[in-house]
Amino acid sequence: MSLTERKHAPFRADIVGSFLRPERLKNARKQFEEGSLSKEALTEVENGCIRELVEKELEVGLLAVTDGEFRRSYWHLDFMWGFDGIDRVTMGRGYLFHGEETRADSARVVGKIRFVDHPFLAHYHFLEGIVGDRAIARQTIPAPAQFLAELVRGENEQHLNAVYPNREDLYRDLAQAYHDFILALYKEGCRNLQLDDCTWGMLCDAKYWATRTNGTASADELKKLYIRLNNASIANLPEDLILTTHVCRGNYHSTWAASGGYAAVAEELFANENVHAYYLEFDDERSGGFEPLQYLSANKLVVLGLITTKSPKLEDKETIIKRIREAEQFVPLDRLCLSPQCGFASTEEGNKVTEEEQWAKLQLVQEIAKEIWG
Repeated sequence: MSLTERKHAPFRADIVGSFLRPERLKNARKQFEEGSLSKEALTEVENGCIRELVEKELEVGLLAVTDGEFRRSYWHLDFMWGFDGIDRVTMGRGYLFHGEETRADSARVVGKIRFVDHPFLAHYHFLEGIVGDRAIARQTIPAPAQFLAELVRGENEQHLNAVYPNREDLYRDLAQAYHDFILALYKEGCRNLQLDDCTWGMLCDAKYWATRTNGTASADELKKLYIRLNNASIANLPEDLILTTHVCRGNYHSTWAASGGYAAVAEELFANENVHAYYLEFDDERSGGFEPLQYLSANKLVVLGLITTKSPKLEDKETIIKRIREAEQFVPLDRLCLSPQCGFASTEEGNKVTEEEQWAKLQLVQEIAKEIWG
């Protein structure tokens, strides 16, 4: 099936979601935070940058486009802050990545979690209006499991326990809030929703997991909980809403948080999560081999994240084609696609690549996809 014959995501040449913020957007956000620029003026800058981004996405040949997450500081926290019962807080420290520490923002429970309204609805409405019928306007949000992981992070957990002494009440409210948001997003016209989920990437790393939990939690039980929560949140949704998930091991300023192949989570994640496709990180040795893809349940697709967003070096085309052929030993070619391993700017800091290098990577994805799938 050729690139243009597919009618819904994932597409043979695809993306994960975020793009490098233009300098004028970074400057405007800094001025807004300093109090020298109004919210309305910041929004106008965001609107202009998103319009330009969409045109570039279409020019490079993408069939599904995003707003680059240009209105966000983080790929996950901005979404979490949009629900009733959640406060934006500053922790004692950020997440520890390989050689760097992130900013220390977080999301904390201060009341019962509910969807009432959410700024992402207006964000999507703007994007869809720009894109029209020229491509699919994709929305990316953190997965419910990722939300839960933030709520139990460090000192957040004691606040969570005060509001939700019974965790089953938390799981019910969180799943319902997601479900209500997704239905509202669907009414805005969204037909392609991507759930970004690093929780599975962290579970791939035995050392990371042992350090984080100090041996007090069962990884097997947590995998089952993550699947239950994710599936409950996306149950009973319209059939024409395409649901996908992206799994990686951390992406911050070209650094990473975890290592390890997907074997540790494959049987649960690939067989039991009720999504149409998985966007998976496979850009270096930290990601392991393709063998875990054998657990993929029937008819699901895999988008191979073989092009790194962490380095400016452009991959060798023949090497990537060879790796796609290796993956084909475990998943039929018709159920495979190609993309970068993650976004180019999971946070507003962005990875250590230039905008020219960013677009060169996406052009390479297009060239390889055309050679493989026609």
